Amino acid sequence: MSNIKASIITIGDELLIGQVIDTNSAWIAQRLNDIGISVLRRVAVGDTAAGIKQALDEELNNASIVLLTGGLGPTADDITKPFLCNYFGGKLVVNEEVLAHVKSIFVKRNRPFLDMNMKQAEVPDNCTVLFNKIGTAPGMWFEKDERVIISMPGVPFEMMSIVEDEVIKRLQQRFISDPIEHRSIITAGEGESFIADKIKDIEASLPESIRLAYLPSTGIVRLRLTATGNDREQLSKLLEKFQGEIAHRLADIVVSLDDIPMEQILGKALMEKSATVGFAESCTGGYIGHLITQVVGSGNYFKGSLVTYANDVKENVLGVSKKTLSEQTAVSEDVAIQMAKAAQKLLGCDYSLSVTGILSAGGEENETNPVGTVWMAVAHKEIVKTKKFLFHYDRPRNKDVAVQMAMLMLWRFLNNKM
Repeated sequence: MSNIKASIITIGDELLIGQVIDTNSAWIAQRLNDIGISVLRRVAVGDTAAGIKQALDEELNNASIVLLTGGLGPTADDITKPFLCNYFGGKLVVNEEVLAHVKSIFVKRNRPFLDMNMKQAEVPDNCTVLFNKIGTAPGMWFEKDERVIISMPGVPFEMMSIVEDEVIKRLQQRFISDPIEHRSIITAGEGESFIADKIKDIEASLPESIRLAYLPSTGIVRLRLTATGNDREQLSKLLEKFQGEIAHRLADIVVSLDDIPMEQILGKALMEKSATVGFAESCTGGYIGHLITQVVGSGNYFKGSLVTYANDVKENVLGVSKKTLSEQTAVSEDVAIQMAKAAQKLLGCDYSLSVTGILSAGGEENETNPVGTVWMAVAHKEIVKTKKFLFHYDRPRNKDVAVQMAMLMLWRFLNNKM
């Protein structure tokens, strides 16, 4: 059977004005892809019946499955449930199982159960209830003209719970879809055009069943190979063949064949060496340490991060030379070296990395060190290596790039690629 197509509609004025970033549709798309369902479109609409109706009408013309998130709370602006009830010609009824669950949540939280909370237990009588075990708003499953429409709350962890517990297994039972397989090559240090030129002959030789996508992000270009067909084993072998060819051609810039973020790639490298790491951060303000500790198991290799933003803290905590700070400013190679050596000693780690720079106007910028200048140093035993960067974005973007480049620099140092 040809690949099943789905559309995702996210509902909420807060999405349209940028107050809330839509992470739901990206997560849903990944889970659908895991079971062989392709996402055709992702649409965001405001809290209006007219907007939801237009989006739903359009998506039902193109997709076999439409998933909606948002607008299922007890307040007046949560209009998704009454809209869907009218759209499918049903009426709202109290579901006793949902009501008992909602009341139990209020008891556990020692909060009064109000009349408006009763609305959470109301569902259209022509839907299948998708139980929400960790929240009060149930999901709803409708079928119309061989199409499936699934409505879920917009709270991410509630939506994820319903998808994992209810939606995935029902979709797998309802639809048979050709498998979709992916393979990735994560590269760093070169842009899309360089990579495309380097592998143009391999890309030209790809069969029609395989697509190659270039997915650039901060300091990284992910290459993703995607194949669709009815034989998963054959797809897997074919993808691994081309993944290997591309990785071999780009060996100098490949950092991973797993589609994972840089902090996980770095963590794996440290685990393989049974090594520990620590940081001395100035302009990045502890952000590197934050990302490193997002990884489960980082306690096995991460010692800590010394956030020494002010010059007197660099001097008093790290022991950076007052003379160096005065004569060369904090944004200098010598300061980066002293910071890295101090972190290695104070934190007792095998490897250390330091970052010091000027992310936006108003600091110690000059002709030698314009805005965007960042010095980094990595140290291991008596070996110290440094690198100077010049970033050209605004402050938040410069910080993001600096953090990614710092982790990449340390990864290269670990793998003798500096």
